[in-house]
Amino acid sequence: MRNDIRISLVQSPIAWEDKAANWEAYEKRLASLKGTTDIALLPEMFTTGFSMEAEKLAETNDGETLRRVKAWASDFGMAIAGSFIATEGGKYFNRGFLAEPSGRITFYDKRHLFRMAGEGQVYTPGKEPCIVSYLEWNICLQICYDLRFPVWSRNRGKTYDLLIYMANW
Repeated sequence: MRNDIRISLVQSPIAWEDKAANWEAYEKRLASLKGTTDIALLPEMFTTGFSMEAEKLAETNDGETLRRVKAWASDFGMAIAGSFIATEGGKYFNRGFLAEPSGRITFYDKRHLFRMAGEGQVYTPGKEPCIVSYLEWNICLQICYDLRFPVWSRNRGKTYDLLIYMANW
């Protein structure tokens, strides 16, 4: 394993449910990090804010948001992690991702949904933990409220080196 990994947190205001404005803003922020980071971390639901309007805002894994994220990862030479509103099989997910410069994307569906905001009434919980190997680091992806359930992310058998939580707070 490499001794170090450079991580940048890209937390900034999100234009509510305005994908185009958010794509533009985050592209500029990510471009400014070119050559200075290995992984850029975007907020949970970075294109829309923490919205319950899944039917209106959801995208597939090959939708515009992930096409842009893949291009940014390649163009700026960094992995990019975050989450977006995904649709698959007639269901909606708060789907995390880690997009690598090579074009590979790994997905994680948020397991613990925030019931106080009604997230569980709109989104389907994930069932599987996610560990991805990047730059010789094994990274466990989690999203926001998963943080409140440490047993879910316990490092049994030391399977990961780094635990990342994307959050929108």
